Amino acid sequence: MRTRPLKVALLGCGVVGSEVARIMTTHADDLAARIGAPVELAGVAVRRPSKVREGVPADLVTTDATALVKRGDLDVVVEVIGGIEPARTLITTAFEHGASVVSANKALLAQDGAALHAAAEENGRDLYYEAAVAGAIPLIRPLRESLAGDKVNRVLGIVNGTTNFILDKMDSTGAGYQEALDEATALGYAEADPTADVEGFDAAAKAAILAGIAFHTRVRLDDVYREGMTEVTAADFASAKEMGCTIKLLAICERAADGDSVTARVHPAMIPLTHPLASVRGAYNAVFVESDAAGQLMFYGPGAGGAPTASAVLGDLVAVCRNRLSGATGPGESAYAALPVSPMGDVVTRYHISLDVADKPGVLAQVATVFAEHDVSIDTVRQQGKDGEASLVVVTHRASDASLSGTVEALRKLDTVRGVASIMRVEGE
Repeated sequence: MRTRPLKVALLGCGVVGSEVARIMTTHADDLAARIGAPVELAGVAVRRPSKVREGVPADLVTTDATALVKRGDLDVVVEVIGGIEPARTLITTAFEHGASVVSANKALLAQDGAALHAAAEENGRDLYYEAAVAGAIPLIRPLRESLAGDKVNRVLGIVNGTTNFILDKMDSTGAGYQEALDEATALGYAEADPTADVEGFDAAAKAAILAGIAFHTRVRLDDVYREGMTEVTAADFASAKEMGCTIKLLAICERAADGDSVTARVHPAMIPLTHPLASVRGAYNAVFVESDAAGQLMFYGPGAGGAPTASAVLGDLVAVCRNRLSGATGPGESAYAALPVSPMGDVVTRYHISLDVADKPGVLAQVATVFAEHDVSIDTVRQQGKDGEASLVVVTHRASDASLSGTVEALRKLDTVRGVASIMRVEGE
């Protein structure tokens, strides 16, 4: 074993960063044996240096992250501060000064992954980011390496634990959205401002990363269709149960049937209770991968939290350190396919539409005519009426999102349609 330690700098020492530092210290001998050389924590950049950080020597703590990454003697920089800046500048500066980078920064990678990969390649360094998607679940490396010889056609998953906890609570207890969110906040699953989670921004960033890797195509955050889950109601869950389904916020990345384009989207969807993702409870994550040769694969586990995310960071750290010792680099960006990203209107799936209508003869015929005029085939219809008011629930066969949007716009113009209560896509069939 080489005696000179590999030097590691840590940018950020919050929930994840402190766990990374702790594991590096408590598992130092094991890490050294697995890598082939000891690893040494050489510096920790933080915003509040006065805060006590157990296991982190005070003399390693600095507020000057730029000076830390410019030292020139670092082998690896671990970035867990999040956000776009200063993380982007610090990562590129680390590459320029000879360090490889391990990051958990999904937002930055989704926005500027191509530029970061280019900077890593230009400087002959690694950029690893297993922790950016689904916490402890090994997902990026299997897609990037284990399935490198296969053709991935679809990635369908629950990649945000907060939203899954809320929807699972609504499903299992009949609670409304706000009640379930309040419980998630009280238990620490939701932030004080849950917007990034419940509006799908977090999942969309992860979808962009997954789509890029799975399809060897650059997919940016702006390419991902995003729809939040704040409008999901107890009535939606009641309808889902009548269909033998539940509701999940899904990240869906898939190739078109002809293989010439890809789509990436995040939105709530009904999925059959027989689908493996339907049984994912609480704050857990799971991702379902479909490929030509391997068939169907599912990856499941805790998708967030200090220790789980730190586990993924340390796995990348070991891999990058091994590369440093051998004088090699691991896989970089693979975007050779350069497939176009199709708009949401091209997506083809099934739909569950709930309408508030007048309870009188001829309404169903009018509604059915609108669906037919927009080439959307109806699978089932359920109608309930009382005192001049009625609800009409329509489940369609597969149709394009553009066709469905045109249908809904036309339905809203009917005098007999009082309102469109909800629209839910049906996936996983």
